Amino acid sequence: MRINSQYFYNIFVRSIADYHIFDDIDRLLNNPYPEGGIDNVAYRKNWIDTVQWHLEDMVRDPDIDCSYALSIKRRIDDLNQKRTDAVELIDDYFQNKYGNIVHERDAKHNTESLGWAIDRLSILSLKEFHLHVELRRSDAPAHHINNCLNREKILTSQKNDLLQSINWLIEDIQFGKKENKVYRQLKMYNDQSFNPVLYNKQKQR
Repeated sequence: MRINSQYFYNIFVRSIADYHIFDDIDRLLNNPYPEGGIDNVAYRKNWIDTVQWHLEDMVRDPDIDCSYALSIKRRIDDLNQKRTDAVELIDDYFQNKYGNIVHERDAKHNTESLGWAIDRLSILSLKEFHLHVELRRSDAPAHHINNCLNREKILTSQKNDLLQSINWLIEDIQFGKKENKVYRQLKMYNDQSFNPVLYNKQKQR
């Protein structure tokens, strides 16, 4: 089994299609891949992204009840942390796979890890799906369809470039031309020991 960008893209496409069978933000994840595998992590990561995509749509309703909007915002925050955790598991997979490779003395590294590059591919896959939804809208005016067609060209170009770039990075790491560096997000706002609002609130109790 060759783990490359197309491999991840195919998993993301499957996850998005599976979610939209019911299109329900509260539906429990039924992961088709065995626990512990990188495909399981990738599917779960994209499912999180897909649920979050729809929550982001919902929270922008101008008539939304404020308390409901707040509950959605907190759910988005929770999903953001789970998304980060999943990306870091993908990084751990590649670190375990390529961590012992001796890289060249002048090997360079990227501004982002493989995990975060694959994260961008997951989001791009969602953009692609929802753009195609817009293109199929029977009530959409002609100028909207033309706008979507222009966006589709850009998105296709971005997707092809990203697929290739991820594969180039994997190959460069395999052959020691680049160092596989892992970058952690070190998020602070969800951590009670770093968020001053949370730890000051704790002091008052």
